Amino acid sequence: MTNRTIRWIIIPGALVVIGLLAVQTYWVLRIWELQEQEFDRRVRQALLETARDLARVGLFVLEDANLIQQVQSNYYIVNINNQFDEASLEFYLQKAFEKQGLREDFQYGIFDCSSRQMVSGRLVKYKRKAAQAPDSQLEAPLPVHHDSELIYYFGVHFPNKAANILGNMRLALALTVVVLLAVAFFIYAMFVILRQKQLSELQRDFINNMTHEFKTPISTINISTDVFLQSPVIRNDPRLWRYSTIIKEQIMRLNNQVEKVLQLAKIERGHLQLNLEEINVADLIKDIRPSLEMKTEEKKGVLELKLHTEHAWVRADRLHLTNVLHNLVDNGVKYSKSAPQIEVELMPLNGQVVLAVKDRGIGIAPEHQKHVFKKFYRVPTGNVHNVKGFGLGLYYVHTICREHRWKVHLNSEPGKGTTVSIYMPLTDAPV
Repeated sequence: MTNRTIRWIIIPGALVVIGLLAVQTYWVLRIWELQEQEFDRRVRQALLETARDLARVGLFVLEDANLIQQVQSNYYIVNINNQFDEASLEFYLQKAFEKQGLREDFQYGIFDCSSRQMVSGRLVKYKRKAAQAPDSQLEAPLPVHHDSELIYYFGVHFPNKAANILGNMRLALALTVVVLLAVAFFIYAMFVILRQKQLSELQRDFINNMTHEFKTPISTINISTDVFLQSPVIRNDPRLWRYSTIIKEQIMRLNNQVEKVLQLAKIERGHLQLNLEEINVADLIKDIRPSLEMKTEEKKGVLELKLHTEHAWVRADRLHLTNVLHNLVDNGVKYSKSAPQIEVELMPLNGQVVLAVKDRGIGIAPEHQKHVFKKFYRVPTGNVHNVKGFGLGLYYVHTICREHRWKVHLNSEPGKGTTVSIYMPLTDAPV
C-alpha cells in the first residue's frame, strides 16, 4: 500500500470521525439541554401549584414578583411571604411533583427569619434501599438565599438531578458509546495499517538489499563457470562437464529470480519505466521460440505455436513482454506431471490480439484461482514441495499487464491444465 493510498484513507477517515464526533457531541448536549428545560418546566409548575395550595390553606395572597427563583441548576427558592407549616409544605410538594411525573429525590428547607437560617425540612426519597432508613432529617441545611429582604420562603434541592437526566438519555448515551467504539476501532485500524506498512517497507528493503548483495557473487560464479566450460579438461570429462553444466543452469536460474525481484521492486516503488515501441507479437514469438523450446525439451516436452495472424502489432516493452512469455511457459513446464505439452496461441479478436499460453498440467482449483496473481502466493500442496519457486511468476505477469493496461484472464481446471490469456489492443504497423 502506497503512501498516497494511506493518505487517501486516513485524511477522509479522520474528517469523517471528527464530523461524527462533532454531530454526536452536539446531539448529546442538545438532548441534555432539552431534558434540563423540561425538568425546569415541571419543577416550576409543581412549585407554583405548591405555593398556591399553601396560600389557599393559609388564606393569604401570593406575590407574583420573584415568586420562584432558580438559585442553582438543581436548587429553587419559593418566596411565599407568609407563614406556613412544614407538614403542609411536604404534603403539597409531593402531591405537585407526582402530578408532574417528577418522582425525584428532593430536599426541602424552610427559612427561619429569626435566626436567618434554613432549619426545617427533610430528605424525601422515592427509591429506598431495603437497609435504608425512612426519610431522614437533613444532615446539612440548605443554603440561605442571598436576597436578605425575603422573610418567608422555602427551598427545594434535587441532589440526583444530573444522574436522573443521564438515566433518561440511555439511548443517546448508548449510541455515543457505539460511536466512540467505532472511532476507537478506526484509530486501531489506522495503527495496524501504518504498522503493517512499516513492516512491509522493512521486508521490501531487506529483500532489495539481499538481492543486490546476491548480484556480485552470482556474477562471479557465472564468470567462473564459463571459464570451466571453456576448459578442454572439463569438456573431455563427461562427469565434470555435467556438473559444470548444472552449476551454469542453476546460477542462471538464480540470476533470473534475482532480476525478477529487482524488477518487481522497481514497479512497487513506481520507478519502472516502460520502453514502449511498436512490436509484432508474431515475430517476437518466433524470435524467442528456441529459448522457449529449451524449457520444454529439458523435460522432453513439446512446444506448439498456433499463430493465426502474422500481423499483430502492439505497443509494448519488448523486454517485459518477452519475460511474460518466458514466465508463462516456465509455469506450464513446472506444473506438468509428465512430459509438458505447451501451446502458445495468437489470434486477433475485435481490434485486439489475444496471446494465450496453454498447458495440460495439474491445473488450479477454483478456490485458488483468484489468488494466484498475488505476490508470493503459491497453491498449497500439503507437505509435498516438488515444484520450486517463490510465487512471483504470475504476479510479475499480472503486474506487467497492468502497467501496459492489458487484460489478463486465467482459466484452469484441476487435472486438465491451465490457460492464461492476455488481451492487447492492436495498433497500426510502423511506417
